[in-house]
This record gives sequence, C-alpha cells and structure tokens, in this order.
Amino acid sequence: MLHIHLVPCLSDNYAYLVHEPQTNKVAIVDPSEAAPVFAALKTHDLKLTHILNTHHHFDHTGGNLELKEKTGARVVGPRADRERIPGIDEEVGEGDTWSLGQAKAKIFDIPAHTKGHIAFWFEADKAVFTGDTMFAMGCGRLFEGTPAQMWSSLSKLAALPPDTRVYCGHEYTLSNGRFAVTLEPSNAALKKRMVEVERLRAENKPTIPSTIGLERETNPFLRTASAELRKSLALESADVVEVFAETRRRKDVFK
Repeated sequence: MLHIHLVPCLSDNYAYLVHEPQTNKVAIVDPSEAAPVFAALKTHDLKLTHILNTHHHFDHTGGNLELKEKTGARVVGPRADRERIPGIDEEVGEGDTWSLGQAKAKIFDIPAHTKGHIAFWFEADKAVFTGDTMFAMGCGRLFEGTPAQMWSSLSKLAALPPDTRVYCGHEYTLSNGRFAVTLEPSNAALKKRMVEVERLRAENKPTIPSTIGLERETNPFLRTASAELRKSLALESADVVEVFAETRRRKDVFK
C-alpha cells in the first residue's frame, strides 16, 4: 500500500510525496519548488527516486531540475507535452502503465487546462493524481483546450470507482464550494460538505484528498444533469457540454 504525504508549496499548491514501501521507491508529484520537498524527505527519512508531472505549468514543475540534480531522480511527464517538462526522462500517455516499485499507475490523457495534461491512477491503492484538471468541487481553467475537451477529461475521471481518493494540485476547495452553492443551493450533500470544508480551513487544515464519489455529489462541473443547476443557468434543455461551458464561464468571473 502506498504511503502518500501532502507537501504544501507556494501559497496554495500541493505536491505529494508517494512512498512504495516494498521497494522503497519514492516519487514527488508536481513539485512547484524544491525546498518543501527536501524538508518532507527529511521528515519521513526517504530518498527521492522519481518526479511525476501532470502538466507543464511552472507551479507544478518549478522544482524539477533542482530535485533531479541533487537526488538523481527521474522525471516522468506527459508525452504530448514533453518539450515543456523540465528535465523529462520518461514520457507517458493514454493507455500506458507506469510503475513505482510494485505500485502500478494507469495513465490518462486529460487535456484542456493544458494540451498535454495527464493523470496518474494507482488503482490498487484507490488514488488518482489529477493535477489542475479536477479540483475538489472544481476544475481547471481552459487555457489550452475547449469545453468539450474538458468535459471529456472530467468524465474520464468521474468514471473511476467512487472510493478513489482525489489528490489535486491546489487548495481551492472553499472558494469552489462557495461558487457551487450559488448553482445548487438545495444540494444537501453540498451543504454538508461546506460545513466540513469551512471547519478545516478555519483550522488551516487541508481539504484534500477528496473522493470521486464526493465529487460526483458536489462538484458543479460534474453535475450537468442536475435540474437545479440547469435551472440556475437557464439551460434546462441544453446539452451537457453547453451546461459545462456556461458553468465554467461563470466560475471564471465569480468573486
């Protein structure tokens, strides 16, 4: 069983230290900076062997080169965006299986936030690393893709087993939830979740990981079939991509 340790970086980023104890292989997922990773390695008495990048943005790859230089760790990133991943050694994409010791990850291409975004799904460990595609109650902005692409990417993740833990790239949950409530104010699961999120953030504690099941119940970007959400958007008879696109547009300007 993988041991996963959350590593806060920058102002609201999360990297993840992933330890496979049978072989003592250790990966860091999306290291925006090196210093917090070195501190976490020291705390847990681990030696880094791999760096996993979900996409090219600097706040997910900024620590790559220093970590690689000082530890010899191999960098694993999206084949579709290999030219923008600093220090990349291994390229992976849709349908590939990548192994951290005895733990196997299935790779999904999930573009739209960036053209080469990927997810790492460790099925046996019930964990998926979603980068900036799926957040807790949110999704990433469409910097390099279309609403249809993002809907397809999110649908791929939403189809995973409901008890799959979701490890995303940022602590955006409170603001995401406040937006979600404007579209589904009667959603009981959402109201219950917001009580817990507000408590955790008041105590300066992380709201991550989420689960796929919880996202299906509370994430507005997955809830295009909700009658209440559609009514809030005045899109009762629209197709799912239209509903998603309008939800994303409104989130882009939400304060």
